[in-house]
Amino acid sequence: MNSTEFNDLIADAKQSAVHLETRDNYFTNPRFEAWQRGHRVDWADRAAWWRPFHQQIGDAVARGVSVRRARVVSEPVTEYIRWEHYVTNSNVAAGEQVRWLPRRIATDLLLPANDFWIFDDQLIRVHHFSGNGDWLDKELRDDPRVVKSCSAAFEKVWERAIPHDEYEIR
Repeated sequence: MNSTEFNDLIADAKQSAVHLETRDNYFTNPRFEAWQRGHRVDWADRAAWWRPFHQQIGDAVARGVSVRRARVVSEPVTEYIRWEHYVTNSNVAAGEQVRWLPRRIATDLLLPANDFWIFDDQLIRVHHFSGNGDWLDKELRDDPRVVKSCSAAFEKVWERAIPHDEYEIR
């Protein structure tokens, strides 16, 4: 597959999709800005927050794909991470498993310099951001050494990370 588009990659996943996030700030977006102004999600009104991404995750999970996300975060967390923690309810509702790893307990882990998704332990989509968190680009790689290295790093984070429903924002 040559497409780097997430919807194609998750649709083709057969067994697993894992996502590592290591930044404390990402590009701003209207939902984050609304949250900053005090808007809160009505979780009972699924139509108000359910997005195509959630459907893609839900469809993958329904096919038997294990979808996991691990976030490495600084504490105290940034306002952006506070918001991400809040909206992660939607990821969990879609069937994604999410864990949080405080950066202070990740010192001995060797982590990749970029965020990524790995699909079926064969393909990695690397995300590139600017210093202030703006999205720059993505690249798809299938080099087995890169995939294996990043997959091993993800698993080390996952083993140590705290499940979403147990992680308390600091």
